[in-house]
Amino acid sequence: MAIITAQKTASFYDRFKDIDVTFTKEIIQVTGLITPDVYLKCGGDFWPCIIYSTSFQGAKVIANIKTNLPAKLELANNTVSLRFCFRSPDGGSPFTFFVASRSVGYASYGESKDVAIFTLQFTQRPPDDLIGIMGRILEANFNFAKRRADRIAISLDSQRKMHILPKECAVFIEGVPRHCILRDVSFSGAKFIMMGVARFLMNKDVALRVDFDEPRESFLIRGKFIRSEIVEGRKELVALAIQFIEDLIPMGYKVRINEYLESVHLEVPPPPDPNA
Repeated sequence: MAIITAQKTASFYDRFKDIDVTFTKEIIQVTGLITPDVYLKCGGDFWPCIIYSTSFQGAKVIANIKTNLPAKLELANNTVSLRFCFRSPDGGSPFTFFVASRSVGYASYGESKDVAIFTLQFTQRPPDDLIGIMGRILEANFNFAKRRADRIAISLDSQRKMHILPKECAVFIEGVPRHCILRDVSFSGAKFIMMGVARFLMNKDVALRVDFDEPRESFLIRGKFIRSEIVEGRKELVALAIQFIEDLIPMGYKVRINEYLESVHLEVPPPPDPNA
């Protein structure tokens, strides 16, 4: 996970403060949200809840209303705190913090008479930990739309900075794994070299597995072959380009690509000022 500076956190907040992120199973996994340790605190009492979505301005949570929560909120003038808890990427102590909020209403969740979805407005800017964790996802989605074609050549340097484990890279053709060597990657696709004959591969179902370290993650990304090239001097090898199926690209993979592209952008010195 890239180190997020105070300047980066401020940028996340300014750019994305009104955007809601829904906590799907994938988002829970990518953020490391520890769902059993999330709850509402009102007065001296605690209520387990499920975070449905959050922005930097507020959140929606699902909770049981048969536990006297609405009455307690009314007594507290709808003042409540929402406790977040996220795993630490390095395996250390979880990130745990409260966000002061105000409940502005609730409605039945689905057709249930026991469970409701509460709308909370944060009464202060949330902690930088929340902004950093959610900002990584928001920025990755933003840049996925903006920079999906930007290709990253795989060199020893880029491989090290991205923490790619090249020996683990494999392409699955109709479910059968084949070792391959990555040549470049992007948000939307990749190019690699493998043994084979192009005309026997082009119309088959394919998925690329890319493994990363720090932390260890493996992504299997489905796609389709769109181009093949001859490897000069090596008749037994073929270079193949794969375009990923957009709706099936893992969120964690997008975050990895985005963090590398952002780090390279920061390393590029600004052009000289002609008036200096």
